[in-house]
Amino acid sequence: MEQKSLWKFGTREVVYAAIGAALYGVLSWVTNFLALPAAGNISLRPAVAIPMFFGVAFGPIVGFLSGFVGNILGDFLSGYGFWWAWDLGNGLMGLIPGLMYASVVSFKDSKTIIKAEIYVVIGVVVGMLVPSLLEMPLSGIDFQTALVGYFLPAALSNLINGLILVPILMVAYDAVAARSGR
Repeated sequence: MEQKSLWKFGTREVVYAAIGAALYGVLSWVTNFLALPAAGNISLRPAVAIPMFFGVAFGPIVGFLSGFVGNILGDFLSGYGFWWAWDLGNGLMGLIPGLMYASVVSFKDSKTIIKAEIYVVIGVVVGMLVPSLLEMPLSGIDFQTALVGYFLPAALSNLINGLILVPILMVAYDAVAARSGR
């Protein structure tokens, strides 16, 4: 078995990052109209699981770029403009689960899935807390609005999507990889 390098970024990783960003951008655009009630510009995005999965499967840089570039693309396609703090937060949601990449042996192993779920939780909390708090100096909102109006709805929605969909993507990827002889 080949030794996985956590921070390797070659041609293979560029391709996976581009695929992840394109998938996340287009699929988030499809659901961006599903605005969460009483939340500041937060929408329901099941596609948020894509950068998390791409991080676990292909490393933290791929996960980060899938989330960062994919969010830019999804917002652009939706006509939302450029929100760098939220792009950064979506990148962090892919990067943090990617920190377990080097230790993944099998995507269907229950210990690996549980570990991925833990990294998803940390990734979502950090990834949504950073831009929520950055909204305070950027938009002039107060802490309570940042927490209740941005962080909680975004984090809860992304947690539900990530915790359900990332394991499904892991098992599906493992099945496809096994069939292709990897």
